[in-house]
Amino acid sequence: MANVSVIGAGSWGTALSLLLSGNGHKVTLWSIMEQEVKMLNEKREHLDKLPGVKLPEEMKITTDLEESIRGAELLVLAVPSPFTRSTAHAMAPYVEKGQIIVNVAKGIEEGTLMTLTDIIEEEIPACRAAVLSGPSHAEEVGRGLPTTVVAGAHDRKTAEFIQNIFMNQVFRVYTSPDMLGIELGGALKNVIALAAGIADGLGYGDNTKAALITRGIAEMSRLGLAMGGRMETFTGLSGIGDLIVTCASVHSRNRKAGYLMGQGKTMREAMDEVKMVVEGVYSAKAAVALAEKYHVEIPIIQQVNAVLFEDKPAREAVNDLMLRDKKIENPLLPWG
Repeated sequence: MANVSVIGAGSWGTALSLLLSGNGHKVTLWSIMEQEVKMLNEKREHLDKLPGVKLPEEMKITTDLEESIRGAELLVLAVPSPFTRSTAHAMAPYVEKGQIIVNVAKGIEEGTLMTLTDIIEEEIPACRAAVLSGPSHAEEVGRGLPTTVVAGAHDRKTAEFIQNIFMNQVFRVYTSPDMLGIELGGALKNVIALAAGIADGLGYGDNTKAALITRGIAEMSRLGLAMGGRMETFTGLSGIGDLIVTCASVHSRNRKAGYLMGQGKTMREAMDEVKMVVEGVYSAKAAVALAEKYHVEIPIIQQVNAVLFEDKPAREAVNDLMLRDKKIENPLLPWG
């Protein structure tokens, strides 16, 4: 079995550490926060973010980044997306040439419009970067409930290595060469989930949610295809699969933040109440900038931005979506 280090001890990093340990790997879990490491070592449980999920005694939990990286056959980068660059920068001096780093966060960097694996490759050129994504809330993975995800890498060998490390009877892993599509799907679905939560907060029903999911995947795939992603990816696990679970689940922090805003709270008030990083907020502006760059229409994401950053009333944003110009659902379909 492999030596694996998980960099980031939030809910997702903690859940993946447990999964990897259960697969028989030697796991080290790293956090920058001394108090978090102290709690995890003493309680063997993340009381704040993943209560009830016990970590095995043999798992090492540390604040020593160099020790975590040296000799690891796989590094799992699990910090929230706004901290990907700073963490990768800190990791760079210790990463050996060819060491595999699999990113499991979801987001787009606002200032540069780079995906997270692009950031990792820029900060740590010696590494082999990859991505793991799909419908996988930490709360369920930590409890051993079945799900499926996709591992993306530049080459088949790296993707299959990650697949073999993670896969077990409740965590099925597929492989894909479309890293860009996987990352865009994971980032953009969080913004659509904010819209779904807003609709829930306004008291709208299942019809509204279904419409947002369906038109949301249309926006995600339009932008993704313009950037070079593959349609098969957006109809797969990191596209429609992750979008469904993030728009519908009680575990979704993006949906919860949207729900609170639909009930009248500001973006900042909603984020404070969720108490975890709401990654869709950080990806929303970047998505609009990318749409402008590639000349793609993303009306749902644009209205989410207006609610987030321009104090537009949520109900008015929904009305503006409904009253847009008449459209054909799919312009590529012939009339015969």
